[in-house]
Amino acid sequence: MNFFKKMTEYKADWTDVALIKLGVFAATLFLAKIYQPILSLEWYWYLLSGIVFSIKPVIGYLKLFKTIQGNQV
Repeated sequence: MNFFKKMTEYKADWTDVALIKLGVFAATLFLAKIYQPILSLEWYWYLLSGIVFSIKPVIGYLKLFKTIQGNQV
């Protein structure tokens, strides 16, 4: 099987997702530690970027939730 096809078919469980989140959090802290000018932005830029980056996963979750609710009827 092709590597890219395996990547797209991979289903992560909750521990994989939690470990990925912790890894991203640690990497972000590391980058903030070695490159401090990134912390000089105003607070609303961090909030805006968090909302923008969260749009696609939230839409995907809502579509999945709607599909699950439709199958239970």
